[in-house]
Amino acid sequence: MQLSLVTIEKPETINFILGQSHFIKTVEDIHETLVNHVPGIRFGLAFCEASGACLVRWSGTDDAMIELAKQNALALSSGHAFIIFLAEGFYPINILNAVKNVPEVARIFCATANPVQVIVAESDQGRGIMGVIDGFKSKGIEDDEGINWRKGFLRRIGYKLG
Repeated sequence: MQLSLVTIEKPETINFILGQSHFIKTVEDIHETLVNHVPGIRFGLAFCEASGACLVRWSGTDDAMIELAKQNALALSSGHAFIIFLAEGFYPINILNAVKNVPEVARIFCATANPVQVIVAESDQGRGIMGVIDGFKSKGIEDDEGINWRKGFLRRIGYKLG
């Protein structure tokens, strides 16, 4: 078995969700979930089929996000992995629980705009995701100034009141 790192390639501000599911129906069910949960959502979705033809299956509503999803899924080529790229102005927080509730979804590895490296194991049989490196190493402990900044930021962007 060999371990490798696959870097998720994307523009800095684009958010994505990386997960694992268990059935080819994933592509259509996640697509339906997203468009029903957030009307007008722009996204690209790709799924690594792990049996049969073993193709990268895909769908979406935004051509650029679809291309990102297809390219990154192919780079991962890991059994039953799926990746959703969200166009500017759309965020995982608004769809994450809906995605988790899709019956085929087995796990979510990350939901972020951070730089991500995916730890992939490869054997004679195939490839699988072992985990992710999401963002950067912690630099210290939050102090009072950091607490005030965090609370102000969340209120400024509308996620908290008062």
